[in-house]
Amino acid sequence: MSPRFDAARRAPGPELMDDPAVEPATLAACYADLAGVTTLTLGRRPVLDFVARAARRAPGRRLVVRDLGCGDGDGLRALAAFGRRRGLDLALEGVDRSPTAIAAARAASDPADAIAWRVGDALAEDGARPDLIVTSLVAHHLDDEAIPALLSGMERRARLGFLVNDLRRSRLAFHGFRALATILRRHPFVRHDGPLSIARSFVEADWRRYAVAAGLADAVAIRRRFPFRLVVERLRAEPLP
Repeated sequence: MSPRFDAARRAPGPELMDDPAVEPATLAACYADLAGVTTLTLGRRPVLDFVARAARRAPGRRLVVRDLGCGDGDGLRALAAFGRRRGLDLALEGVDRSPTAIAAARAASDPADAIAWRVGDALAEDGARPDLIVTSLVAHHLDDEAIPALLSGMERRARLGFLVNDLRRSRLAFHGFRALATILRRHPFVRHDGPLSIARSFVEADWRRYAVAAGLADAVAIRRRFPFRLVVERLRAEPLP
């Protein structure tokens, strides 16, 4: 069924890519298509800018950056290249609950980037805490009830701060993506899931409500980023011990 757009509320899911039975080759093709769309829409920029600002707050120290729901690792590969260009000292970790996604990330990545890939829960209360937790295009896959827990978990586990980088619910984005995906002959899953992702995404009032529920109303900043992105940011003045 073709997804529908309602400006007043988030659409129900799930998306086709959320099905754990999706074939690895199909998932890899979808990731490749989505990476192209991300490049066209400047979708990596919020994370790169956030990490650069965090590095300025912690000069001279290595920053451990964990990507929650890393997928095939496209975002972390971009961050590794960005860090080299800027001379940033970064230790990068990609965590996803999907073994298929982590297998795709390992296959697509240069070992020289030294990104640590792991299947599991990025917010688990075990092991060392990262300095930063970032997550891109994950939150819109979650139901409303799960999102405050996501925010509070990142607040608890990240020593310096966190960033949620996701889509802004917009009729123009919804219909624009449909047209773009058709013109570019994107994978059928992408042509279905892309508009549904936008219909399942957020407006500022959604994030303000989630922040209140997580007890973070005064701690996070909610910002629009061009085009059709919303970011939720928490950056402490000093890292937690």
